[in-house]
Amino acid sequence: MRRLGLLSVAVLLAACSKNEPPPEPVRPVLSIKVQALNEETLGRFAGSIQARYESNTGFRVGGRIASRNVDVGAEVEKGTLLATLDPSDQQNQLRSAQGDLARVQAQLINAQANARRQQALFDRGVGAQAQLDIATTDLKTTQASLEQARAAVNQSKDQLDYTQLRSDHKAVVTAWNAEAGQVVTAGQQVVTLAQPDIKEAVIDLPDTLVDQIPSDVVFLVAAQLDPSINTTATIREIEPQAQSATRTRRARLTLAETPPGFRLGTAISVTLSSAIKPRIELPATAIQEVDGKTRIWVIDTQNKTVNPRDVSVISRTDGTVVLAGGVKNGEQVVSAGVNSLKPGQSVKLDEDSQ
Repeated sequence: MRRLGLLSVAVLLAACSKNEPPPEPVRPVLSIKVQALNEETLGRFAGSIQARYESNTGFRVGGRIASRNVDVGAEVEKGTLLATLDPSDQQNQLRSAQGDLARVQAQLINAQANARRQQALFDRGVGAQAQLDIATTDLKTTQASLEQARAAVNQSKDQLDYTQLRSDHKAVVTAWNAEAGQVVTAGQQVVTLAQPDIKEAVIDLPDTLVDQIPSDVVFLVAAQLDPSINTTATIREIEPQAQSATRTRRARLTLAETPPGFRLGTAISVTLSSAIKPRIELPATAIQEVDGKTRIWVIDTQNKTVNPRDVSVISRTDGTVVLAGGVKNGEQVVSAGVNSLKPGQSVKLDEDSQ
């Protein structure tokens, strides 16, 4: 009888347990933390750091380049010798001018002596006035020829000095346009020098975007190899006409700061953004359409449960939606698997969720 009573109690307990619903399973979900957007990205473009001031330098006389003394990338001080021409022609011109000067100096000595003799004869009353006038005129003519010969010598020395191309300021050599042995003309571009003190960012913008850039646009300039090296910039100038081949216009940006990592030629990435009214942007997979209503699932991070919340969608793009509120900045919402959730259901947050 005792065994029969225990069996009856066990049967009753089993019958009661069959009527209780099984507990809801804990469902793993992907989630995302809500972050309000305060700015709109207009585009990202590649560019480089360049010097604001560059000069294309060449020889002031023509000739054959005898040597190149510095390479591209070299930092040079004021007066540094960059290149030289073969000075043979200029040296010959200087010798000729110096010979002419010596000849005129000898003529001047004779003219001075003749003028003194004619003056002495005229003073004693045995010389004619005409002879004295001729001697005086010859002396003045010879003195003028001497000044001309001296100027020719100085000019020849300058021409010889012009066979040496020197930097007229502290600079960095960015390009060579002629090689040793090449014959160049006076004023022909030979080397490009950049002043390293003032740098700027240079990018090419699509012609269609230039006219749409708002006045409050912000340029974020970052090094491509190390994005932690960055600064902001503003537009200094934009080319008035687009290039016919690429339909882009070159823009030069003034940097707010110049980090040490921004060397001349550094490859940069420039992001254009504009301030907007704060808005919430979520992936489209976080949205659920139920009975004509749009809702999201908000996670209670303390209890690890989810509950639905109705929201209004402002706009939709490929893969994202923009909400008109309904969720606070910093809250965590389910970003995938919303169609299989129930109110108050326990969830397990995936470690890779963002």
